[in-house]
Amino acid sequence: MIPAEQNERLTRVGPATPGGRVLRRYWQPIALADELEGPRPVRAVRALGQDFVLFRDEAGRLGLLDRDCPHRNADLAFGRLEDGGLRCPFHGWLFDVQGKCLDTPAEPEGSTLCTRIRQRSYPVVLRSGVIFAFLGEGEAPPFPALDCFTAPDSHTFAFKGLIACNWLQALEVGIDPAHASFLHRFFEDGDAADAYGKQFRATSDGSDLPMTYVLREYARPRIEVETTDYGLRVTALRTINEATTHVRVTNLVFPQAFVIPMSAEMTITQWHLPVDDTRTYWVAIFTSFAKPVDRAQMRAQRLESYSLPDYLPKLGAHNDYGFDPEEQASATYTGMGEDINVHDQWAVESQGAIQDRTRENLASSDKAIAANRRLLMRAMAAMEEGRLPALMQDAAATGIVGPATIDTMAPSAEWQARWREAVARRRGAAPWAPPALAAE
Repeated sequence: MIPAEQNERLTRVGPATPGGRVLRRYWQPIALADELEGPRPVRAVRALGQDFVLFRDEAGRLGLLDRDCPHRNADLAFGRLEDGGLRCPFHGWLFDVQGKCLDTPAEPEGSTLCTRIRQRSYPVVLRSGVIFAFLGEGEAPPFPALDCFTAPDSHTFAFKGLIACNWLQALEVGIDPAHASFLHRFFEDGDAADAYGKQFRATSDGSDLPMTYVLREYARPRIEVETTDYGLRVTALRTINEATTHVRVTNLVFPQAFVIPMSAEMTITQWHLPVDDTRTYWVAIFTSFAKPVDRAQMRAQRLESYSLPDYLPKLGAHNDYGFDPEEQASATYTGMGEDINVHDQWAVESQGAIQDRTRENLASSDKAIAANRRLLMRAMAAMEEGRLPALMQDAAATGIVGPATIDTMAPSAEWQARWREAVARRRGAAPWAPPALAAE
């Protein structure tokens, strides 16, 4: 357990909070490109407890502005897209994607008011179907060359979903290797032909054993955590027999993403965007090392569980997450269907809107969670001392690739070399991937 004061530091995301200041030093996945499709590409966005308006102008440029018009604070999310920018319907003030005031039409002829008005704007970039924004002060950090950003659009797919809880507990479930043997346990392995686009349903690299079997039958992983130049590498080792070990390598990309294997050919890079202190969007990019992603199938699968336009989960506390006691007795460990996002959603929402970590008791399987909290606390201390966080804030970050992630079977005596060989083999066969790995 940790003191209440430390829990506050770790969880609050407002502009003046220690955690909020750290998060604002990193690019935030504020929206999917799909959210600006249609005849009016304007969308209200709430992130880190602040309100913004995201839009694409007539020339196709992306802009992110503070949502309240600087005239008398009317809502720019209802603005008119015209004349090179976004025009407030209240008095017609017009702003371009850089926040420059282009017109104040109610003012007298010859007025120079417009030249003195500027709405705050934020840098935005589109990467692999996700719009990222830098919401902090000063120069934005560089983008690392993660696989999800390096792969062509044909080999990536992006989606998201809302979780009704604090961002940190939403992230922490993804860096907890032990929970998968329980929360995501299936009593039957299912048809391998139906595994596409579903986590933990495919077979491990170099094996004909489905991940459902491995997780169910080998529920006591040995967990190793290493500090890297991007965050943490988390390795879960499950001894299959004296000669063979299952190796699952996952990663924390500081401060709020994880990179995990989905199948032998696909990985998931998933961020946890705080809407505010008590709501979070998971935003994921699925990256294929083999054939192009079947986006239509991936999207259809996820729309079974989420509703547009706000990507709200169809199951939740309001309907007991679809809980079925008969299913829990015979088919799944949770009784909440086969979508693991629902399982995770229940686990983290049931901890409360903001988990009270003064009441928790961490175990040896939680060593990655403890290590990440230490990274966060050190980053907050650095910001308070007038320094930048240590991770991915300078030009060296552009050299961070991968990071390597895989599920594979390996000879027990050679597992460290074998998982790297498996990663290299997959990258070598990919039509797009550079051969280099993340720094070892």
